[in-house]
Amino acid sequence: MQSVAGDAVDALYDNISGGVSEEIKAERRAELGLDKPFLVQYANWLKGLVQGDMGISYLSGKAVFPTFMSKLPATLLLMVSSISLTVTVSIPLGVLAAVRQNRILDYVVRGLTFAGNSLPGFFTSLLLIYFFSLKLRLLPVMGGTISLKSIILPTLTLAIAMSSKYIRQVRVTVLEELQKDYVTGARARGVRESVIMYANVLKTAMLTIITLLALSIGSLLGGTAIIETIFMWDGVGKLAVDSILMRDYPMIQAYVIWMALIYVAVNLVTDLLYHFLDPRIRRAHSA
Repeated sequence: MQSVAGDAVDALYDNISGGVSEEIKAERRAELGLDKPFLVQYANWLKGLVQGDMGISYLSGKAVFPTFMSKLPATLLLMVSSISLTVTVSIPLGVLAAVRQNRILDYVVRGLTFAGNSLPGFFTSLLLIYFFSLKLRLLPVMGGTISLKSIILPTLTLAIAMSSKYIRQVRVTVLEELQKDYVTGARARGVRESVIMYANVLKTAMLTIITLLALSIGSLLGGTAIIETIFMWDGVGKLAVDSILMRDYPMIQAYVIWMALIYVAVNLVTDLLYHFLDPRIRRAHSA
């Protein structure tokens, strides 16, 4: 960000009609500490961070931490809705595609997931806006406020991309498990298919699902910048985009810290869940 031409003062004042004199810009840079060398600015920010002060936003003039936290509920709501829809759709379709391998249902599911994987998120969002907002006029084009109608399109956009990956992974995992010896032995003993599937196969497949969930939750908690910006969803991702465009360094640094903490926390929880779900890992640790 420091190497890019211009700074927060230029971003703030260049849009003002008539422009602002260089003297006023120099005074503003001195107020914000932008006239100091980069390493000095970083040292001052790091000193404040250790003391619990993340600085003041150049854009709003408000404290960074409460401003950042005020955007989290919208991002959390979008994450919960998209993850819930993804899991609800992916596990049944992935299992059905595996059980009915090389049949019509399997071909249809694989074709749809291939299309879902191929379409970039921004294109999917534009297609959904075109059909549901412009043509059918069922849903608003942009969010603006947090409501049931405004969250449907961004949730669908995220769920389509994630479900396409989840379904394919669940299908492959279930197929691998169904070919193992313990499944053959259970069938020979007369164990019902539903018991084999839900008590054994799906439990093993959960490890794959948890891995995918960990990656998805980490990225969603960081805010899906493109989707939030397209739908004007006032979350962390849109805040990051606005901060980058306006060279709001303190807010950008807060976002980077948040992303680092989220990925560390999500990976820690994932490792703990692996230990709980997979007896092989527990035996390896006990040995």
